[in-house]
Amino acid sequence: MFTGLVEETGLVRAVTPSPSSIRLTVETKLVAQGVRVGDSIAVNGCCLTVVGIKGRGTRRLDFDLLRETWERTNLSEVKLGSAVNLERSLAIGDRLGGHFVTGHIDGTGTVSRWEQQGRDHILEITAPADLLRYVVFKGSIAVDGISLTVAGVTKKGFTIWIIPHTHEVTALRERQVGDRVNLEADLLGKYVERFVSQRSRGKAKRPPRGR
Repeated sequence: MFTGLVEETGLVRAVTPSPSSIRLTVETKLVAQGVRVGDSIAVNGCCLTVVGIKGRGTRRLDFDLLRETWERTNLSEVKLGSAVNLERSLAIGDRLGGHFVTGHIDGTGTVSRWEQQGRDHILEITAPADLLRYVVFKGSIAVDGISLTVAGVTKKGFTIWIIPHTHEVTALRERQVGDRVNLEADLLGKYVERFVSQRSRGKAKRPPRGR
């Protein structure tokens, strides 16, 4: 479980394919502190398991990605030197400054607008309908693992305002129009949909009461 508050951007140092998986090597300073093999790290919002640790000070973390994860997320588009958002898993007692993020990507969206307005930036993302149904005005959504607030919703996508701090400390600064971003909708909306659906089916199957 994560919060969507990016701790650091790491740099991709190696992408090594194998027949069954892809090994991703990321250089990091802060996030590597206290991390052990087997720990979970959110990389661009994807919950990945640390399978190797190298170096001291500036360290390199290895992750093995299944082909499905590789193909369904924008990690398949990273290159050597690409910045990726990193967050360690939530510890009991930590402040929850963002929202509950599982690290299980629902799908990808496409940047349709990305420009500066004053000191801030405006980000518009087109998204598939099956994901967009969970996006609500002033609700939360994780974009590349960043907990963000939805500023507007349309039939094809949604809008987010990005403050200077978020632009400076996350990999969003490298994004361009046409780029894919990883999206995870708020977990609460999925549970509400499930609960309402089950109640509706239950009422439909309930036999009429006798007199």
